[in-house]
This record gives sequence, C-alpha cells and structure tokens, in this order.
Amino acid sequence: MTLRLTTTVAFLPLALLHPIAARPAAPTYSPALRGDFPDPYVLPVGGRYLAYATNPDRGGINVQMAVSRDLVNWQRLRDGSKPHDAMPTLPPWAQRGFTWAPEVTRVGDGYVLYFTARDRKSHLQCIGAAKASDPTGPFVSDAAAPLVCQTELGGSIDPDPFRDADGSVILYFKNDGNNADFRKATHIFAQRLSPDGLSVVGEPAFLLANDAAWEGAVIEAPTMVSRGGRYYLFFSGNDYGWTAPRQPVSPYAIGYALCRSAVGPCVAAPENPILSSRNSPGACLSGPGHQSVFSVGPKDFIAFHAWSASPSCHLLDPYRNLYVAPLDWVNGRPVIGTSLRAPAMFSR
Repeated sequence: MTLRLTTTVAFLPLALLHPIAARPAAPTYSPALRGDFPDPYVLPVGGRYLAYATNPDRGGINVQMAVSRDLVNWQRLRDGSKPHDAMPTLPPWAQRGFTWAPEVTRVGDGYVLYFTARDRKSHLQCIGAAKASDPTGPFVSDAAAPLVCQTELGGSIDPDPFRDADGSVILYFKNDGNNADFRKATHIFAQRLSPDGLSVVGEPAFLLANDAAWEGAVIEAPTMVSRGGRYYLFFSGNDYGWTAPRQPVSPYAIGYALCRSAVGPCVAAPENPILSSRNSPGACLSGPGHQSVFSVGPKDFIAFHAWSASPSCHLLDPYRNLYVAPLDWVNGRPVIGTSLRAPAMFSR
C-alpha cells in the first residue's frame, strides 16, 4: 500500500466518513462496478478515485481503469469509443496478454506503476515497473528485464508498494510457487526499493508462508498498511476460482498478519480469514479477495473483487466484479463493513 496522498474529503458524502457502529450479523454486499475487473487497486488523487485492474482479456488492453468521485458510482475510463489503457506499450521483456495486478504510487513529481507480466525469456510471470507523469498514464518502461523474478520459486506476482514513516519505499510480492510447473509453497516477501522506485535494493525478506488450512496451497496479494504504530499485512488465500456448480462458493478469502516492522517478522492473525464467501440477504459474495486499502481523510476503505453471482449464489458470468467497503479498526483489529452500494435485488 502506498503512502496516503493528501486528499480533500469535500467530494465524499459525509455519511461515508462516519464510524461503523457495529458489524451486522449478516452483511450484504453489492458490486461497485459490474464486469470483469479483477485484482483492483484504488488510488485517491485530484478529487477522484482511480481504480486499476488486471487486463480484461488476453487480446485486449494491458491495464484497465475505472474512475469515481464518491466511491459509490464508478465508470470505466475510456478514450472516446475505446477502453483506456494505462500502459498501452509493454517493456521489451514482457509478453502481451498476461498483465496482472497493477498498483500505482506517487514518486517525486510522477507516478510508478508496478505490474505482473509474462517474461519472454523464462515464460514465468514476473514483476515490472513503469513510470508516468500522470496517474492515468501512459506508463512507460524500456527495461530489458523484470524488476523482480524469482525464477527458482516459480516466478513473482502481485507487487504492492508501501512508503514507510521514514520515507523508504518497500515492495511486497508473492513467489508464484503454485505455478503448475513448479508446485512449490507460496510465500510473501518484502524488498526495499531505490528512491526513484525503479530498482530493488538488497535481498528480499521472507514475511509469511501458506501454513493455515483456510489458505489451501496459496497466499498472495499482499497489502501493507500502517495504523497506530502497528503494521498490518493483508493478504488473500486459497484458489481464486469458482468451479460452479461443483463448488457452492469460491474458497478465496482475505486475511491479515501483524508485523513488527515493515519488513517483518509477521504473524498471521488467529481469526483469519476476516472476509470469505458467504450467503447473505439479497446478495452472494463468492471468492472475495485481492484487496487494496486506501484512505480518505480519517477513514479507511478496502477494495476487492468477487465473482459475479446471483442472490442465490449461482454463477452469473465468468468474471469478477469490483467491491468497495469501509474498513474499521476495533481493538487494534481490522473489521470490513458492508459494501457502500446497496445490494441489488435480482435473479437470473
């Protein structure tokens, strides 16, 4: 997670800044944006909220975007009749069609986008960085090789930049050990970045392993957040997919770990997962995960994806929608509230 940008809260409805009195017994969730928008990342900037997501299809754009001014109503960013692409040209090392999990942070007078793409040399998913003067791009990189690629561990995916209180920038990522050609354990790592955010410094630090039953064979999507002098590493676990109707819901879920510092050590919370698939009145949440956390004034929010589902938990479409919900802190623990958009009552 990036350093929180200084943003005005005037454009956000005041009701969204009020604390959540209590978490309902049966939360309801409804998509903020319907359509294929997986692995979302939200950046508040210039009176707007910009959301970035994994490429929607292998023959289309590399980095899709959406925009909102109130966190409730979202529109896909477009260039006239065409979808906007924040990084229309990939660096020489990257193969088109596999651009995943983009995240953006402010560095100096510009922005750096961290992304996952298929490395032409190793054929593994690896991490790159591209820069732009505007947060909507175009982000550009002429790098001949990935920024991070743990080739002996299956590759590297899901980059997350975080600026610590001392100004240093750290990149979090996961080794892609669940790659079918490797079948290795998946771990989350942290590695310091250079001041310009375009190169790594030193060696990666091990933070977390997938060693809990709810995680299955996968932990991924790290998101580092600092609150009240404590470090919280959010992450997602288990298989993101939903094999309907064999699986009633997707097993993907969100958990967190408490860390002593920005580079660990970290210990997973015993109450994990804190958000998982469930049925609730008027809505079905199947496979919530790949979260990002952001702030508006004193209030925190969490964005994540979940599968397109009917209220009775039948798969509607083979894609993952964007969700946005308040994030509270109760006795030092994160609590995810109900989604900002009221549940839509429909059946199909």
